[in-house]
Amino acid sequence: MEQNKNKKKIQLTELRQDLVTGDWVVIATGRAKKPEEFASSRRTLIEEDLSHPCFFCHPEETDQEKDVLIYEKSNGDWSLRVFPNKYPSFVSGRAPKHFEEGPYFAMDGTGYHELIVTRDHHRQIAQMNFLEVAEMLDAYQERYIDLMNKKTVNYIEVFHNHGKEAGASIAHPHSQLMAIPVVSPYVKSELDGAELYHKANKSCVYCAMIAWETEHKKRIVFENDEFVAFCPFSSRAAFEVWVMPKKHKPYFERTADKDKMALAQALQTSINKVYRALEDPAYNFYIHTSPCDGKDYPHYHWHIEIIPRTAVWAGFELSTGIEVSSIQPETAADYLRKI
Repeated sequence: MEQNKNKKKIQLTELRQDLVTGDWVVIATGRAKKPEEFASSRRTLIEEDLSHPCFFCHPEETDQEKDVLIYEKSNGDWSLRVFPNKYPSFVSGRAPKHFEEGPYFAMDGTGYHELIVTRDHHRQIAQMNFLEVAEMLDAYQERYIDLMNKKTVNYIEVFHNHGKEAGASIAHPHSQLMAIPVVSPYVKSELDGAELYHKANKSCVYCAMIAWETEHKKRIVFENDEFVAFCPFSSRAAFEVWVMPKKHKPYFERTADKDKMALAQALQTSINKVYRALEDPAYNFYIHTSPCDGKDYPHYHWHIEIIPRTAVWAGFELSTGIEVSSIQPETAADYLRKI
């Protein structure tokens, strides 16, 4: 009897389902950390060879390809530039050739792979002002619009890796754009889920999320008149944040100039809060928007997902595809809100 008295009560975990894709995540409340404990997720600094010039500070001196876009300051110096990746994952050229090998199918990796580089070697997005972030968003949009009607392009992914654990190999802050001939399975699952929800409910699933989150507030991180940032109900990672337009908008590239500062404020504020809460963690963010494959996607709702690298996938995650988070998104959002 005494042994039962001293037995520690085990808390149940929660299985939460993504409203759009149907994917499951585990919120491991039984082994939950306090929010401040996640500061140990600080990123590993990338080692730099100081005997050579930075590839991105002086791209014209390091055999980088010619700029496809450059923004200049009034003093003649540049503030942002875009150029093709020297080591691209996708190479521009003719339409991709398809081929088969037994039961397998493949195609040429035709497309575009570009780097969007901001001027300051040390100042990351969390330390930028809203105008600088708005300029970066301008570049994303300008390059997207220029590439979206290319024959070899059906989807364009814009993403940003910060920190070694997030896949960054160069310390200088930069984003990447890949324009590819296929739609990613992840985006396809979102498109399918959004369409199914719309058929069943005659409304947008993301708009339903926004309505609930803005009414109940417990997972809200930041909002202004045009955009809302929140920790999603089925967060795959601790301190995951989504940024969405409040009005139903399927296409990122159609973001109006008048909304760009509000988007910059929502994105920079969210990243800055994660930066301060976790003491500069590694993270990725990416834009999910409707494909540019000539089809119409009125049921979709574009958004940005910010994923801090607070955990490493192990056997369970790899074998099931079910991610485990050790903090409730409500707790994470409350902590971020107060920063």
